[in-house]
Order: sequence, then structure tokens, then C-alpha cells
Amino acid sequence: MTEQDGSSRPSSDFGAAVRERDGDRCEQAMEELQRYFGAAGQAEFTRAGPLLATLLPEVPQGPRSLVAVLVGACVEKGADAADCAPPVLDGLGEALDVAREFCDRWAATGGGDVPDPDAADLDDDVCDRVGEQTALGWLTLPQWEMASVAVLNHAPVRTALAPEHRARLQQALRTVEETSGHPFKCLGYALRVLDDEPLIVLHRPTGTGYALRMSGIGDNFQLHTLLADVLVGGGHVPGRAPSAREAAVCRDAPGQQPTTGTFNLVAPDGQWVWNEGTPADIPLVDGRRLLVLDPAPYERGWAAGRFFPGMTGDLVLERVLDVPETRYWLGGCRPAT
Repeated sequence: MTEQDGSSRPSSDFGAAVRERDGDRCEQAMEELQRYFGAAGQAEFTRAGPLLATLLPEVPQGPRSLVAVLVGACVEKGADAADCAPPVLDGLGEALDVAREFCDRWAATGGGDVPDPDAADLDDDVCDRVGEQTALGWLTLPQWEMASVAVLNHAPVRTALAPEHRARLQQALRTVEETSGHPFKCLGYALRVLDDEPLIVLHRPTGTGYALRMSGIGDNFQLHTLLADVLVGGGHVPGRAPSAREAAVCRDAPGQQPTTGTFNLVAPDGQWVWNEGTPADIPLVDGRRLLVLDPAPYERGWAAGRFFPGMTGDLVLERVLDVPETRYWLGGCRPAT
């Protein structure tokens, strides 16, 4: 089911309908596209992803988020994430702006519990209060989250995202979450993932320090396991080293493995750095993230793995700090509170 030019026919039919602004044909082509994708192979997904991504700005608001989800599905099946991502992330920014408008209008028309976008319907009460297009924007935000996380799983997308663009998306998301009371945790965590990020780690019990570099780590559970693998498993500090399988599922292997915590993660000011957070929570000191490792105050276990199963993570030891450098960093750190 492909055309001679190599593009999948349903994608091309949908594109023609969108460009010609033919609503009925667009709806019909969209239904055919969804049916086709149910049985398509990797080659079709690879070709269709960039094509659909280029169409996103022209697709009407209603089906636009669904097309974005299809783009994300194509990326998960092998389409080039870097080619597909810009229209998806631009659409996410617009969707967050509409969601913020929805929350403002909801508050201005009586307030109350904001409808759950994962469960709410586009009913008359919601539309009467905020307007149909604004309501539609709010209810499709979870689809934009799904599509955006799919492309942000890939390091080339994250590293190509301009810092000011990322900051705008993060600020818009925080505003929507604070105003609505509804969390979009996966999107928030995906926007906070660090790549090729220097990390100074100080092991307080032994007075030793390490310069590491981390990439693609979704949460601090994953980071904690990899720290134990690199430092304990590498013979640098005492403690329990995770098994090879526990470490592998935190890098690129599928699945999860039970594990037990080795350290207490502490910020330079003595505050705990919670496993439930992300590496972006680790404070910057002199341009580098600085983390202190103390003995675990109690035994804690979890399922080792990746918060984003489609995202490859890694933590690399670059060098062991010498004694003067370690003392310098430790000198500015307070005991854990």
C-alpha cells in the first residue's frame, strides 16, 4: 500500500485533504489512516512520520492532537525523531497556551474543580463556560503530552531543543499544572531530562570525589542505581553494588529488576535529594551539579528501570577527583538535615 514516490498512500491522501481544506475528505482519510496504521510495518511508519509532522500546522484543531499522536507512534516505530519533533513541540506550546486560557476562563466563570482532561467529555456545560475551541484544547492536552514524550525520548531532539524554547514550555506547563491542579508528570519529567551533563559526586564517608557525566536519566531512582553501579560496582566506594541486570535496565535493556538503595542523596545545603525527583533537582555549584552521598538512613527498595522505557540512559565516570579538589567541594557542603 505505497505510492511510487515511497510515501504511504493513506498518509498522502490525508495530506492532500488537509492541503485542500476538504473537511469531509480529511475526516475520511483520517479514519483510513488510523486503520492502516493498525497493520502497517516499520517502513511505512518511517516514511509516514515526517510527512504527517509537516502537515501538523495545517490540520484543524480537532484532529491535530490525534495526528500528533500518530507522529509519535511513527517515531516509536522507527521514524526519524529529529525530523518529526519540531512541529510536535511547536504544537505542544500552542496547546499549553490554550490550556492556560481554559483554566483562566474556568476560574472566571465560577471556578470549581477543573475537568480531568483524561476523563472529561466535550459536554455543553464545559463548552458554554469556556467556549468549544478552548474546551477542545484542554481535553486534547494529554494527547499532546503523549506525542511530545515520544519525540523527547530521543537525545537528538532534546539536545536540539533551544534552552529558551524548553524554558517556555516548562513555564507554560507549570502555570497550567498550578492553575488546574492536574499534573502532567511525564511531560514535566521529559522536559527536565539532562544530556551530557557534568556531575560532581562526593562520597562523604570516605572523603572521595568523582567527576561523572549523565545523559537520558528520567528520575533519581534510575540515577541512584547507576551511581551504585559505577561507584560501588567499580570498586571506588563500599556498599551494595546492583547486579549487571539491575544496571542494564537503567541504561538500555527492557524490563525492571528489584533493587535496594545504597546511598542517601544529599544536596550541598544538606537537604535530601529525593529518589522521586529528577537529576535536574541537583543544585548547580560553580556551573556543575553537585551531589553528596551519605549512608542510607534506612533500607529502601524499588524496581530498577527507566522512568521512560523508550529513553536510553547512561552515567559515565570521567575521573576520580584528587584530594585537594575533593576537600574544596566538600568544604562547602553541610551535613544532611
